[in-house]
Amino acid sequence: MPLIPAKALPHFENMIYLPLLVIVLERDRVGIEKGPFKLKGPYLTMIDTVLSQVHEELQETKIFLKRNNMKVLQKSRDNMFTEYIFLNGGYEDHRRYLNVRLRNRTEELLHLYFMKGLNHPRTNDRH
Repeated sequence: MPLIPAKALPHFENMIYLPLLVIVLERDRVGIEKGPFKLKGPYLTMIDTVLSQVHEELQETKIFLKRNNMKVLQKSRDNMFTEYIFLNGGYEDHRRYLNVRLRNRTEELLHLYFMKGLNHPRTNDRH
């Protein structure tokens, strides 16, 4: 039996990437609120819609991990790598992620969430 079942790996990685998305979205929201945008509403609505989706998925991930006695811990971070520990039923799996890969994957996910957000009913309301 592998330390981390293949079906659980996306949930472990969600616990890495979804919190990063929340940080990026919250910072961008503040930047738009304080920035020189003439019409802030559409940007804020889009960010809020995506943020809501990310929070919902993060909550589902936390529930899955808790039900399956799994955890993700950040062990260390330097200029090149961030190391995480995936805990599964008493086993530890140490994984190192290149920081540039974390950033690039977070950007990919952000793009995907925004594309989903464009198709969300709340953002398609034309008043």
